[in-house]
Amino acid sequence: MASQAASPEPAQRHSAESQRVSGGYALMDALHRHGVEHIFGYPGGAILPIYDELHKAESRGWMKHILVRHEQGGTHAADAYARATGKVGVCFGTSGPGATNLVTGIATAHMDSVPMVVITGQVPRAAIGTDAFQETDIFGITLPIVKHSWVVRDPRDIGRIVAEAFLIAASGRPGPVLIDVPKDVGTEQFDYVPVEPGSTVPAGFRLPPQANPERIRQALELIRQARRPLLYVGGGAISSNAHAQVHRLAERFRLPVTTTLMGKGAFDETHSLAVGMLGMHGTAYANFAVTECDLLIATGARFDDRVTGRLDGFAPRAQVIHIDIDAAEVGKTRVPDVAVVADVRQALDALLAGSEGEDSQGRTDAWLDRISSWKRHYPLMTPSPEGEIAPQEVVIALQELAPQAYITTDVGQHQMWAAQYLHNAPRHWISSAGLGTMGYGMPAAMGVQTAFPDAQVICVAGDASILMNIQELGTLAQYDLPVKVVVLNNGWQGMVRQWQESFYEERYSASEMTGGMPNFEALAEAFGVRGVLITERATLRQQLREALDHPGPAFIDVKVRRNENCYPMVPPGASNAQMVGLPTHPELAIDTTRQCNSCGTSTASAHLFCPSCGAKL
Repeated sequence: MASQAASPEPAQRHSAESQRVSGGYALMDALHRHGVEHIFGYPGGAILPIYDELHKAESRGWMKHILVRHEQGGTHAADAYARATGKVGVCFGTSGPGATNLVTGIATAHMDSVPMVVITGQVPRAAIGTDAFQETDIFGITLPIVKHSWVVRDPRDIGRIVAEAFLIAASGRPGPVLIDVPKDVGTEQFDYVPVEPGSTVPAGFRLPPQANPERIRQALELIRQARRPLLYVGGGAISSNAHAQVHRLAERFRLPVTTTLMGKGAFDETHSLAVGMLGMHGTAYANFAVTECDLLIATGARFDDRVTGRLDGFAPRAQVIHIDIDAAEVGKTRVPDVAVVADVRQALDALLAGSEGEDSQGRTDAWLDRISSWKRHYPLMTPSPEGEIAPQEVVIALQELAPQAYITTDVGQHQMWAAQYLHNAPRHWISSAGLGTMGYGMPAAMGVQTAFPDAQVICVAGDASILMNIQELGTLAQYDLPVKVVVLNNGWQGMVRQWQESFYEERYSASEMTGGMPNFEALAEAFGVRGVLITERATLRQQLREALDHPGPAFIDVKVRRNENCYPMVPPGASNAQMVGLPTHPELAIDTTRQCNSCGTSTASAHLFCPSCGAKL
């Protein structure tokens, strides 16, 4: 190993001449050139040369490192940092268990198309493949869940690799990338020539195409003809910052708008054209609308199974326009009548330019009236003000007390209640949708709060999910991040319990969490975080307000009804119109009758099998 020379001072970075530096310095310099201000991570043996240079980079004011308490927390924090800012998130982990602890967070970012650069330490080059201490093939392990990955074999490649990594992570359909750096690459001295952002393009790299003008013309023709259109907006609209374009297109043609869990914030949910989230726990009126629409304009959405329910019952009467940046998503589950493969914002700009001066000419008035009738008759459930606190009450109170807050969530019933009742600005809703990662919410809130130190950031969690990464209370305390964690505590894995009640004859196998549940108030205080316990409805809003006003981090444990279910709900195997948990209004019902192919019997229920002959429907 070459002897280590002193790293050059910041003034030398911009010299046209190459400088003799270590691989670790080159990495820090490259990250600094790409505008990285915060890194989330946890050190270890193989990545120590990089952390040594990171220490020097922090002393120069280049960036700040946030020490998490578990590598998974670092990935979730970097992921949420990216979602909230639109920038690329960065996290570090060492080799072996440090690297494998990153996998869940990488998969979370991959499923939700989040731009992230993950940098791992690795055993020295000569030891790779020898089963050395803390060696794992993180390159191979993560191949299915990254856009691209590198093992750095030569420190002279670091500048180029970092430039390519940021380009790939942020372009097209965003996603995570991984750079694995052997320990001796971090220490080796070499003549470093910096590589500026965007100055190198990897072989085979292509930017997404511009929207095809003919496809835009065809899409506009379908929109002009539609009488019952529905704009179905997903996370692609958030990624491309297309919320203004979504708003203009909806108002121009008087299009009702429904969003996915990932698309929350792309359209103002208080707008008269908004019908809320659709899918398994979507609003009744959104699910009815998608069932009766004659044109579905899918915008940055991928027809996820939690959205579509039974696929052959999803928008069964509709022609489909599908706008997506990823050609692989087009036709994957639903073949569109018109496909527009392009960045969502660019495609919507083209639709707006091609329809300048037009309006709906009243075509959708009757349709909007019908949707308004559904909204009146099938509102989201208003919890009874009796007995224990209802979980919905807590979420409604948060909407009233903190309407502008960034919201992160864990996964489960609390996530669905938050999605139903909270109205969010663009990039203010941060939740694991595709992978459904329990333990995501609190480290995600750390990432958002790091990006926006003066903003109000609230994590809505469940008592089961929060325990997955409870150690990150230490990170909140160390950096005095004023995150407010609100736990809807029902003593269960709530969504698991609901499914066991509904579909497994109330066999509650391994879902009750009361045994061994900590005193959350005392636990938070032990970490140096303000702990609050709320048990009475009479003091709910006052205690929430006081906790939200606390200048530092706070953990609010709210005891809620144990057996409350999240409705509406589309049962597995049913179509979106076959929701349970709704009031009965026969005069407003839509036709959900299905006919058995074997015996011809019709049934209007959500049965998976024919009640007459038993054949699968």
